[in-house]
Amino acid sequence: MSWFQKSSRPPPDTPDIQIQFADREPNNFYLSSNNTGHSTGAANVDNFHSKTHVSAPLFDVGIFRDTLAPSLGLHSGLAIIAWGAARYTGRVEAKDWLWPSGQVANAWWSAVGRKLYAGLTLSQALSRLSWHERLILTGVTLWGGRLFYRISTRSIKRGKDDPRYDEAKNEDNFWTTSLFTTFIPEAFFQMLISLPFTAPFRHEGAVLNGYHPMMQMFAVGMFSTGLALETLADYQLDQFKAEGGTGILKEGVWSIVRHPNYLGDAFVHLSFIVLLYGSDMLAPVELLGPLANYLYLRYYGGDKQKEKIQTRRYSASYPDKLQELEKFRGEKNAFWPQAQEFGNKWLWTTLGVGALGVVVEETLRMLH
Repeated sequence: MSWFQKSSRPPPDTPDIQIQFADREPNNFYLSSNNTGHSTGAANVDNFHSKTHVSAPLFDVGIFRDTLAPSLGLHSGLAIIAWGAARYTGRVEAKDWLWPSGQVANAWWSAVGRKLYAGLTLSQALSRLSWHERLILTGVTLWGGRLFYRISTRSIKRGKDDPRYDEAKNEDNFWTTSLFTTFIPEAFFQMLISLPFTAPFRHEGAVLNGYHPMMQMFAVGMFSTGLALETLADYQLDQFKAEGGTGILKEGVWSIVRHPNYLGDAFVHLSFIVLLYGSDMLAPVELLGPLANYLYLRYYGGDKQKEKIQTRRYSASYPDKLQELEKFRGEKNAFWPQAQEFGNKWLWTTLGVGALGVVVEETLRMLH
């Protein structure tokens, strides 16, 4: 079956749905309908499409048992492996490789892997995903695949650890304590950030699919805009360095804010929440995903950390570059664009890519 092939679910206006819960296995709850001609049974849940949404409460024990605990266990286990590899190679950046790949792995395991473990074939597992679920899985795979490629190729080309971590490695007992001060905390963030693309496939409760066209288009547009910001930011920075640029890059999407790649990342993760809301698949706990991602980007490992390191490096060796950075701070916001940026052609360029993404998704939806 093609990834975007039409599923066999009935249309969204099927009435009189009754939901009876059974012991939780992947999608193991029962549907019955008063309409003649619709069969009843556990298997029907994977071939059903309606606007019904039964979400688990924020503090439902089932959420912690079925989603948070397994995700934290997965990310913590991967973090321990990454810590071992980092210690062996002396390169802390091993954790950076894990950031996108671990989240993509968790999404695929939650959506598909658990069904394979339950005995379904790969074709059966994929065919039981609705269009909206496939959008979520496709989106996180595009985001994670792009970021993993960026991190891995840059790391291989550099041939040594990221300079951001050089000072930290000089601290006493760094490798002894870093597992608990750096690697495991990031695993906790990853567990929270991945909620919008793990919880819909895992938590207790019947979560079916509605369709709110404007919200769906807004979500796809936000995702496409964010991915364009990230991609253009990395490409333009690489070009700037390849052409011998030695100052602070202020052109292209870097003329919108000082950290357009982080802004793009925030848009991508927020788009999953909008998509879930537009599909009647949103549970309150999933709101923690983009919130945790935003807090990480702003206050833990994103622009605040990057500019702190830049200030320290430039003040020690590049005073002219430090002066340029301080001037840049006075001209542009770090994360959110100023009102004056609505006249910036690069802002409209990325929004145009977002609109193109909506057209592509709507076309595929009609064709499927």
